[in-house]
Amino acid sequence: MMKKKVPDWLNSSLWTSPPATEDDRHSRYDSKATTADATSTAEPARVEPPVPLPPPSVVVDKERLKPEIEDSRSGKEENGSSGVNSAEEISRQAQLLAELSKKVINTSNLRRIASQGIPDGAGIRSTVWKLLLGYLPPDRSFWSTELAKKRSQYKHFKEDLLMNPSEITRRLEKSNCENDDSKSESRCVLSRSQITHGEHPLSLGKSSIWNQFFQDTEIIEQIDRDVKRTHPDMHFFSGDSSFAKSNQEALRNILMIFAKLNPGIRYVQGMNEILAPLYYVFRNDPDEENAGCAEADTFFCFVELLSGFRDHFCQQLDNSVVGIRSTITRLSQLLKEHDEELWRHLEITTKVNPQFYAFRWITLLLTQEFNFADSLHIWDTLLSDPEGPQETLLRVCCAMLILIRRRLLAGDFTSNLKLLQKYPPTNISHMLYVANKLRTQSPA
Repeated sequence: MMKKKVPDWLNSSLWTSPPATEDDRHSRYDSKATTADATSTAEPARVEPPVPLPPPSVVVDKERLKPEIEDSRSGKEENGSSGVNSAEEISRQAQLLAELSKKVINTSNLRRIASQGIPDGAGIRSTVWKLLLGYLPPDRSFWSTELAKKRSQYKHFKEDLLMNPSEITRRLEKSNCENDDSKSESRCVLSRSQITHGEHPLSLGKSSIWNQFFQDTEIIEQIDRDVKRTHPDMHFFSGDSSFAKSNQEALRNILMIFAKLNPGIRYVQGMNEILAPLYYVFRNDPDEENAGCAEADTFFCFVELLSGFRDHFCQQLDNSVVGIRSTITRLSQLLKEHDEELWRHLEITTKVNPQFYAFRWITLLLTQEFNFADSLHIWDTLLSDPEGPQETLLRVCCAMLILIRRRLLAGDFTSNLKLLQKYPPTNISHMLYVANKLRTQSPA
């Protein structure tokens, strides 16, 4: 049987551009570090992605920018790119601003432009992502009312779902006092007969607010541990500053509310990594009002993003047609279609099971394979797919394999697994170009 050769377009001179340098790797967050990494005594320097700047037509109080993130404009230089926007980026920024200025935004045009990457200096990634995720309607005249409605709804979620049962009891006592015409102080104390069975701390009933509270303790502790481990290399998420702690609290609130509203899934470890880019982008919106409501906006966009692949987080569905194993199989098939030689070497010759590396790639949307700034660029492309991010994600994962095919073909099980679990620095624009070619190019 004749082996399928690599498509000619992969041998283009386009790939002669140098990849990012190794120095770029220190900002990569990997919760599953190797033993060698864990024993290293040198603490990596904290490097933050660029903070969005306001678009030309927007005036923003510069004092609003927090000192913890104000020093972070270094991402592009570390990826081997010039600090000055290229002509292509300037053109794309102008196109995005022009599209966003329309009374009714053409989402098809917006997706097409944003899929090539949203310039960091435009200060519009927050707005574009909200549109791509369907949180904002295309008609700008509805934005204020929709945002007010959603933010009010989130406020009620916090009041109803995050309140300690003792606070509920206290409010009940206060309500009874206010509704009682008598001014007697003794009237403000609930008698034993007024405390319902569900409000008693020792109640084991299914409707008991205390019983539910104690059942939630374990998942709350898990969320708290994961939130504290979220991007420890970034001042935005980690550290003792009040700003970092407030951001951690916002992540914690969102994940707890999501868990309570979705009892079938609740919280699964790793959701914090998907939440982090959304919250970072929205919290750094140049518009002060939007930045102040980042927690509410992030919650709804997080729900929308997860709706496309929530089954990946449901263990009972792992072996189903919608489960994570089925998705990994689709990635394997995609690689076989476009590069059978590489597929055969990985899965048959060296017996590298795709689950060993692709599980994390897919479930965490590549947030742990690249530095944070590059992850945002990748997400611009993922969120721009009108059919949802999953199909584009699989093509990006396939492109990642193809771009290091020579090293993989020369490697054995151990070296290939190590390479795939700690993906080497690469030119993100080139990688996304290959992924897009896989969409349009018929298999060789």
